[in-house]
Formats: sequence, structure tokens, C-alpha cells
Amino acid sequence: MALAEHRYEATVTWTGNRGSGTSGYRAYGREHDVALPGLPVLPGSADPTFHGNRDRYNPEQLLLSALAQCHMLSFLHVAVNHGVVVVSYEDRAEGTMRLNWDGSGEFIDVLLHPRVGLADESQRGLANRLHEEAHGLCFIARSVNFPVRHAPEAP
Repeated sequence: MALAEHRYEATVTWTGNRGSGTSGYRAYGREHDVALPGLPVLPGSADPTFHGNRDRYNPEQLLLSALAQCHMLSFLHVAVNHGVVVVSYEDRAEGTMRLNWDGSGEFIDVLLHPRVGLADESQRGLANRLHEEAHGLCFIARSVNFPVRHAPEAP
């Protein structure tokens, strides 16, 4: 039984009509705006491979970022619970998306490389083990159908 439910809203508005709509595959832009209540508009597009604008965020980057953010926030939470004082955190996340012959695609793997600075280096082993607990709590990682792995790195 769920403890609570939280709802989120986002409005995505396509801004890439170059005058003829989707009259052809190259006739339209992939630009769009992502609006979230009370926040600045996030400029979006497709990945440049798919005729997108490299100066805008694409959904694949945002999915990868969401996984890295969620893991970090979950890790900081479990660190506090275990008395581990984190003084810095950085993650260089990598994701692999596979394209299929029918034009579909999906992420098949994400690897996080969290680099955690600790106030007490003697807790490094414990801190490294806490990534598993954090993974189990991460809302986003629990919501995807591909493996999200982590390989902690030394700061």
C-alpha cells in the first residue's frame, strides 16, 4: 500500500513549425519548450542525430540527468542516516541508447560515476556501500526498465 501520491505537471509546447508544419521529415524543427509551474522555461529539442538543435536540451540528456540527480539526492539522504558527512558530490553519468530497425529505440544501460568527498576518509568503504541503498530508494531508477549501475570514483 502506498504511503502517499505526488502529482507533477509539465507543459510541452512545440515551437518548431517552420511554416509548413510536418509536411516532410526535414520540413519541421524539433524545438519545443518545457514549462514547469513556477520555473524558467526549459528549451528542448531532439538530439542532433535526429535533426535537433544542439543548443537545447534533449529528452535523452534529461533522462540521464534525472537519474543522476535522483541518485545523488538519495545518496545524500542515506549518508545522513548513517552518519557519513559528505562535503562534495559530482557525477559523470553515461547512458547507452539502442536504436532498432523499426525506428524505435530505448535506453539499455546507465552508468553513474559518483565522486563523493567525505569529511572523514575512514568512512570511504561505508560510503561506497551506501550507493546500493541509495539506488533502492531512487524514485527515478525504480521507474525505468533498464539497469542503472554505479561505479563510485575517488575524489
